[in-house]
Amino acid sequence: MTSVLAPPPQGSGLKPVPGVPGVPYIGSTLAVMRDPIGMARKRYAEYGPVAWGWLLGQRMVTVHGPEAAEVVLVNRDKAFANGPAWSYFIGPFFNRGIMLLDFEEHLHHRRIMQQAFTRPRLRAYMDAMAPGIIKGVEAWEPGQGFTVYDHIKKLTLDLAVDVFMGVELDDAERARVNGAFIDAVRAGTAYVRFSVPGLRWHKGLQARAVLEEFFYRHLPAKRRDGGDDLFAALCQAETDDGERFTDEDIVNHMIFALMAAHDTTTITLTTMAYYLAKFPEWQERLREESLDLGEAPPGYDDLDAFTGIDMVMKESMRMVTPVPALPRKVVKDTSILGFHIPEGTAVVVPMLSNHHMADWWTDPDRFDPGRFSPERREDKVHKYAWAPFGGGAHKCIGLYFAGMQVKTILHQVLRRYRWSVPARYEWPLDTTSLPSPKDGLPVRLDRLEQS
Repeated sequence: MTSVLAPPPQGSGLKPVPGVPGVPYIGSTLAVMRDPIGMARKRYAEYGPVAWGWLLGQRMVTVHGPEAAEVVLVNRDKAFANGPAWSYFIGPFFNRGIMLLDFEEHLHHRRIMQQAFTRPRLRAYMDAMAPGIIKGVEAWEPGQGFTVYDHIKKLTLDLAVDVFMGVELDDAERARVNGAFIDAVRAGTAYVRFSVPGLRWHKGLQARAVLEEFFYRHLPAKRRDGGDDLFAALCQAETDDGERFTDEDIVNHMIFALMAAHDTTTITLTTMAYYLAKFPEWQERLREESLDLGEAPPGYDDLDAFTGIDMVMKESMRMVTPVPALPRKVVKDTSILGFHIPEGTAVVVPMLSNHHMADWWTDPDRFDPGRFSPERREDKVHKYAWAPFGGGAHKCIGLYFAGMQVKTILHQVLRRYRWSVPARYEWPLDTTSLPSPKDGLPVRLDRLEQS
């Protein structure tokens, strides 16, 4: 039965947000987690671009389409806050990460952190990554049942440790840190949102303690010795006014940045590998592009040459958006596309399903990298039609680093291997947290003869 979220103020001319609440607290949570795109399409068809329902224990307004996304993400009247929204999901595990700060405080931290993502810093990160990428990819063992997700996740974590932390770790500590990040991320979508031993929330709290201890232990040496890694960059970062991060700030930002860097990159690369296995003609096109660049590791200025990889990367992030939804909390009465949104409301921008809307994309469920070609550029139909990195003041600060890492890793893989899946294989995608294949994406991996 349809009901409204809240009556709009008299004389405002605004409309009430419609929706079907379902069972309080639970609502459509299970259905959305199982089939986020299908549920979004159903809600959009029934109620239009703005609708509400119970989701993960909250009365949640879902806004569909790029026009509504722009209102929320650009946030011109500063009615939508990141911190309270993300804190509900990941706050205990990624406390005071850059994404969980708002308004002037967020701007202050972002200005300092930006010093860690300047062009010279990116060049240094890329140079530092090159040996680790080659070593990691070379170590892969060809054969049947090679699990792409597991190997990519290990590689990106190893790179994050080397490039972001600049700390030597043995295999046991690497495994401990990796496990802590996995538990912290998964805790964000726990059904039971308090500490029960053995369940996701409890594991997430334990993971946060592991990560804090790790970074605080290494911080004094990093402050003293510096380096070309992100950890050192945050220790040294300083604005023109002399503002710097505290030890606590650095630990908070490192925990968040490491999660954001290696998790989202892993999802993007795994998705690219899946579709390149399903569409071998694209795999061959990209391989030819990489082989034409020669044997030397590409430099920062070579990234523009990866035109095919760029199209496949963008299409893969559209098909499987690494961060599938962007939540916000309304801090004062506002409106979205003529609908009244009262203070205290939770709002979510479902980027994954927005990227699959037939109103904005041609044949949206079909893998078609050519839609990002210079001749077509379907993403230009609206500024927020394609927005996997978010937008506005909170647009991902590491988006150029992410693109750089994805392109350089895939380049080295293409030069060494060919991979395939059975003709009728469809990956079982787990969408209960950040999207990942339940089976690890097993492929047949073959080494190229010319390598």
